[in-house]
Amino acid sequence: MQTTKLLLLIADLIGTFVFALSGATAATRRRLDLFGVLVLSFAAANSGGIARDLLIGAVPPAAIRDWRYLAASVCAGLITFRWAPLIERLQNPVRMFDAAGLALFAVAGAQKALAFGLNPVMAALLGMLTGIGGGIVRDLLLAHVPMVLRADLYAVAALAGAAVVVIGAALGLPSAATMIAGAVICFGLRMLAVRRGWHLPIAGGRGAEHDATRKS
Repeated sequence: MQTTKLLLLIADLIGTFVFALSGATAATRRRLDLFGVLVLSFAAANSGGIARDLLIGAVPPAAIRDWRYLAASVCAGLITFRWAPLIERLQNPVRMFDAAGLALFAVAGAQKALAFGLNPVMAALLGMLTGIGGGIVRDLLLAHVPMVLRADLYAVAALAGAAVVVIGAALGLPSAATMIAGAVICFGLRMLAVRRGWHLPIAGGRGAEHDATRKS
């Protein structure tokens, strides 16, 4: 039990830091000031976890109760604000950080939902929500259509990673192994979708898909 709690905390804090980098990088691209960067870093890093904790009754949410979540978010925001040009040299940094945060939060969210006694289906859905929540808030604050509502595989990748954790728990496999496997699958699926253009069908058919490609 203590091992599971430690794994959840580690995955949550690493996911918080990585998602905060994603939010802060998106903020620097829009040339926000320091306060705006820090707000985006915290919102992107913690919105999904706060929603998850409220839904499963883990109140007050960990992101508000534990100072380490705020510290991880602020550190990531300050690092990005100070060394934004260096971070931008990474290939497609926002999507890479976002995919990493998505993977970590999806598996941590599913594992925490299971620990609170949710059934497997709802635990997988809560894992997906934990993964996509921060990205949704980040995009809304920047006046973008949330990535989860666009064509590329985003929520599907989070659901796949969460499902691995749930299936592993049902089979009695070690939680550490299933969380690692789920995170790898989620991250790999998301990055493959970005690189190869995998996506779900778009409303309106081929014409709408062509227009969406031109606009992006």
